[in-house]
Amino acid sequence: MAFLDLVRRRGSVRAYAPDPVPREILDRCVEAARLAPSACNSQPWTFLLVDDPERRRCLAEAAFDGVYRMNSFAAQAPVLVAVLTERSRFAALLGGFFRGVQYSLLDVGIAVEHFVLQAAEEGLGTCWLGWFDERGVKRALDLPAGARVDVLLSVGFPLSAEGAKPRASRKPLEEMRRYC
Repeated sequence: MAFLDLVRRRGSVRAYAPDPVPREILDRCVEAARLAPSACNSQPWTFLLVDDPERRRCLAEAAFDGVYRMNSFAAQAPVLVAVLTERSRFAALLGGFFRGVQYSLLDVGIAVEHFVLQAAEEGLGTCWLGWFDERGVKRALDLPAGARVDVLLSVGFPLSAEGAKPRASRKPLEEMRRYC
């Protein structure tokens, strides 16, 4: 598939078939993320894939309760992925300090996008989730208090074409591009 076709096809999925996702497919998604570039090759990420139904249920209950309920659709996904943001290498931290940029978040964003594009190539649907109870996630996954979970992903086979949210309109190319 041509890359632009893949990017156009990938969208946020909010309804999933109950079918389990083979780990071989998930491993290819993680491999795509592993190959992502990062500042000073820090690779400041860890992907925790939760595909055990009971553990996934506990994670979803902890992540999407109360004010976070709007993302409770993710509980039906056969896989939830917690992406931990790890510490960058000293050179990336130093450069980020002077530039006022937290490179680890950029790096994690690139890696997660590699993951979701590979998932789309595999026929999976995904949804980036940033609105969740991080403390609850850390409790459910037995993570230390100092761990950072900046992104959750719901992953699974789309229930149907209706499972994907219609793509939000995009600015025209002429409006967001300038040659200098």
